[in-house]
Amino acid sequence: MKVALYGSRGRVGSVLAPALAAAGHEVADADPAGCDAAVDFTRPDAVEANVLTCLAAGVPVVVGTTGWETGATDEAARAAGLPVLYAPNFALGAVLMMRFAAEASRVLERAEIVELHHPDKLDAPSGTAKATAALMAGETPIHSVRLPGLVAHQAVILGGTGETLTSRHDTTSREAFVPGVLLALERLRGLPPGVTVGLDALL
Repeated sequence: MKVALYGSRGRVGSVLAPALAAAGHEVADADPAGCDAAVDFTRPDAVEANVLTCLAAGVPVVVGTTGWETGATDEAARAAGLPVLYAPNFALGAVLMMRFAAEASRVLERAEIVELHHPDKLDAPSGTAKATAALMAGETPIHSVRLPGLVAHQAVILGGTGETLTSRHDTTSREAFVPGVLLALERLRGLPPGVTVGLDALL
């Protein structure tokens, strides 16, 4: 598969580019012409224009950039008859953590989310934290931490009478996102036109 990679020099893209090549894909740098699919790990202020460019070229897109609104892109993708998969987190363990937290929130009384990332992350709360809260019962407060030495971490702490339960995921290397991106590319064409949110839709 020929893949247009937006953000190939970024934190995730610099890991993803060689991983895509190792998996047998041909990688094109931010140019959808002649590509079978595109992947975007860029910035919140750039992602929508990138995706719209790909859709205009007839290319479906996998998006890992967080902190943007998908409404206009969803309309454009539906009009083009093409799928866009947007996942706030491509680590498989993070997807499972979100599932567990959502289920537990329907049993235990209250919950809060603590998400921790490197200091250069542009959005706070993170897309993963907001997506997790949206899946959970009730209102779930989110606390954001930005410190050197962190990559991407999230804990969902749930409390009930006389007990607490913590569901936590730690990304110690951005290589954790590679299997999820490869899975998304493999199944992208099978998704309906428009924006599908969450890697959970493929598991």
